[in-house]
Amino acid sequence: MFGVRDLFDLEHSLAGDYLAGTTLPWEALPGIRDLILRLGPELGDGFREISEGVWVHETAVVAPTAYLGGPCIIGAETEVRHCAFIRGSALVGENCVVGNSVELKNVILFDRVQTPHYNYVGDSILGYCSHMGAGSITSNVKADRTPVAVKDGGEVWETGLKKMGAVLGDHVEVGCNSVLNPGTVVGRNTSVYPLSSVRGVIPADSIFKSPNDIVPRKKD
Repeated sequence: MFGVRDLFDLEHSLAGDYLAGTTLPWEALPGIRDLILRLGPELGDGFREISEGVWVHETAVVAPTAYLGGPCIIGAETEVRHCAFIRGSALVGENCVVGNSVELKNVILFDRVQTPHYNYVGDSILGYCSHMGAGSITSNVKADRTPVAVKDGGEVWETGLKKMGAVLGDHVEVGCNSVLNPGTVVGRNTSVYPLSSVRGVIPADSIFKSPNDIVPRKKD
């Protein structure tokens, strides 16, 4: 339920072919930098390398106070707002919003992802049309600095990574001021209540109210 193809429509990212070569989403995290450096020089018309290793589409809007650290790619019609801090290794898709004071590091943002207000997203993958509410963040390092494990009920998946934030499937909504703890995986079409502390695997098509109160989403 949390394989790459369970979580994402791979047609909605320049990283689609790369992700198709993985089984579990966190397997893609170590290679994001190399992926961007490989994709960048091959991007088609409309992209411009504005500084070393930084490719921005001509239709993207980047505020003058935003910082774009390489390597990164900013897709068509994406808006990067004032004081956004892209530290590097960020592949941002089309029609995205990277908001004021948002920090990105080693991430893949599929098309139409919104991180509009005061978000930190590090060592994470956000699926198509996913949305981070104001102040919600991914925590990507455990307090004891040991490698991150992904827990699904009684099963434990060792990632071997010291840094892993969250993986959000397509159409995930994260409520304001929520914390996605290291190794969080949220299935497609799931909503997380504001002020939540989330960890482990959250099923698709559900509503996370608290760790002990996760209910199926009602179908229309």
